Amino acid sequence: MNLAVKLMNKYKDYESRDMQHLLQSYRDKAELIRSRNLEAWDDQRLQAESHRLRKEAQSGTSLDDLLVDAYALVCEASRRTLGLRPYDVQVMAAIALHERTLIEQHTGEGKTLSAVMPAYLNALTGEGVHVLTFNDYLANRDAQWMGPIYRLLGLTVNAVQAGMSLSDKKEAYAADITYVTAKEAGFDYLRDTIALREADTVHRPFHYVIVDEADSLLLDEARVPLVISSESDASSSDGIPFAEVVRQLEPVEHYDFDDSRRNVYLNEAGAAKAEALLGCGNLYDSDNGHLLTVINCALHVEALLSRDIDYIVRDGRIELIEQYTGRVAENRHLPDRLQAALAAKEGLQSTANGRILGTITLQHFLSLYPKMCGMTATAHASAMEFELIYKLPVVQIPPNRTNIRIDHPYRIYTHQEAKLKALVQEISSVHATGRPILIGTSSVEESDKLAHALANADVPCHVLNAKNDAEEAEIVAKAGEVGAVTVSTNMAGRGVDIRLGGGNPKQAEIVAKLGGLYVIGTQVNESVRIDDQLRGRSGRQGDPGASVFYISLEDELIFRFGIGKAFRAPKQDEPLERPGLNSKIAHIQRVMMGQNHHIRQELNYYSDMIEDQRRILYKERLGILTGETPLSPSEQRVRLYFIDELWADHLAYASYIREGIHLESLASRNPIEEFHALITEAYEQLPAKIDSESANMLAKLGGSNDPAKWEELGLKSPTSTRTYIINDQYIEKTRTSWTPMTIAAYYLRKLLKPVFKWSEFE
Repeated sequence: MNLAVKLMNKYKDYESRDMQHLLQSYRDKAELIRSRNLEAWDDQRLQAESHRLRKEAQSGTSLDDLLVDAYALVCEASRRTLGLRPYDVQVMAAIALHERTLIEQHTGEGKTLSAVMPAYLNALTGEGVHVLTFNDYLANRDAQWMGPIYRLLGLTVNAVQAGMSLSDKKEAYAADITYVTAKEAGFDYLRDTIALREADTVHRPFHYVIVDEADSLLLDEARVPLVISSESDASSSDGIPFAEVVRQLEPVEHYDFDDSRRNVYLNEAGAAKAEALLGCGNLYDSDNGHLLTVINCALHVEALLSRDIDYIVRDGRIELIEQYTGRVAENRHLPDRLQAALAAKEGLQSTANGRILGTITLQHFLSLYPKMCGMTATAHASAMEFELIYKLPVVQIPPNRTNIRIDHPYRIYTHQEAKLKALVQEISSVHATGRPILIGTSSVEESDKLAHALANADVPCHVLNAKNDAEEAEIVAKAGEVGAVTVSTNMAGRGVDIRLGGGNPKQAEIVAKLGGLYVIGTQVNESVRIDDQLRGRSGRQGDPGASVFYISLEDELIFRFGIGKAFRAPKQDEPLERPGLNSKIAHIQRVMMGQNHHIRQELNYYSDMIEDQRRILYKERLGILTGETPLSPSEQRVRLYFIDELWADHLAYASYIREGIHLESLASRNPIEEFHALITEAYEQLPAKIDSESANMLAKLGGSNDPAKWEELGLKSPTSTRTYIINDQYIEKTRTSWTPMTIAAYYLRKLLKPVFKWSEFE
């Protein structure tokens, strides 16, 4: 491990020097842009200059050569239309974004305005720019807010919203700059992949994308599969008996968890009891394959998914909660059998998701853009992964005003009750001064429990969690007011701007004198990035503020790693003063981030091959759709139809294999290699099947190009489709962390890269 640590420290020194040199080059260019004073120009001259730049860009002039003139135009247009003159650090961020980096810019530093400069510059080519936002509200807000800048300079801007008509979406994507969520852009792409007429597609070829909240989309949500399926009204309550069976099983006695408690398995006694309760004979007989799958799904949701932590039940429906944001995950479902098992656990009827027609992960969707950059307030902690996966170097942009927030060390307690008691005491005493407090909790359940304890202590508070998300804007607007106490899940940890005094200058002055917003975390998260997002709600734009995290040795993450047993501390109400505890918690977070990286990596091994196959087939499909491949109209319709039909069959087969492929490890075979072999063999049969089915249908049509005849023979799109996101809970195996030699090799390669002038890090 010493070699790894030495190499890591050596690389960090090298990286720091290199970063300072890079930032200085950005400062120099920002000063050059600032020196282009255009205040004396009238609007017509600004527009004429913008027209000149657009003509230059479309005639082949490098955008790098146009950057200074373009950014100077945007700075003046911003001052003139919005009354905002970009700070030098915002211009530096904008330069870095054009250079296809991932910028880390502190909360409140103006990422929205920073993005306008590279968006404008790259839109000059006429190929379109997408700015991917965190939600529909932000897409619409940012397009309207920044719109006057683009329009003054002669460019068009629009926003895509879920539920828009086909024609409205087509118009929005045709704009020079389009603000849209990554998920909606991905869903629209999937809809395009099953369109039977070119007129029914909305996207044009992808060009340049700016990803906001990039760490969330590129890491936390990266492997989430976006799905388009045929609509299904089928419902069932068949899973309820299985839910009743697993409720009679006990942990340890009947089932075991893996070390990370990510998976649960029936042991021999558990299988025997399940067999007795079901009266099915040997569960592992080939005839009982379906039963085994259903009982395992029932066990998974019973043992690993908790109400008001992983999901809520509202209006008779199950709504999943996003782990990293605490929000209801709109249109998100577990894989069909797990979703059915979860419904059965709650005594609800399950609704089938329908036949999957197309799917793509966010990571694969984003890779369709030839040029990508991103911005977030928390990136540096995962810089290695951003470079490994996306070839995106992280650039930390200095703040416009020095961050003076005080981040206190962890306050660690032996047990939950002591922590809760200390939390209530701290909140009560700080609230008595009038200082606003934001408390970040880990779940709906915990936020409700804390709110109840505060009520008993006569501390009024607002609660923000997935159950009352409709009130989010109102609650957040008041969170910085004098005397405000806000208890929230991670909903308030990202994309939320809390202003001191709620935006009232007099109140803001009072709050500043009290020390600013006081942020309290009630547990550490698996990723330090999520903790940093919560801390970042305080200390905005040089405001005073403070943060602290309260932890107990019984917290789920701490307990999972056996820290309480290792330190053998008797229960006490006072915080622990044990040297090494803080570093141990930091180590746990590094381990978890390493595990999550490897999980993403391993799951990608499965999805990568399907995506490679999809792209090959879609290239052929696109040629047919656009008329590049000569065919009659009937041939075009028939081949498109059977490409879609047989691809859907292929996806169903891949899903079927995927569900049971982990069993290959029991036979000492590599599950990934087996999956690749089976799916490759199946894919190689697709062209012949498409040709055969198409030939048979064309014979039935007799060369008819009559659309009525096509409809009669069923050559049409599904009558209705739905889009949703799958939470993939199937994780075959995990590794604990990078080995010391892996870390050593990584940093050695990074150090030697400039010496040997390697073009990229592999």
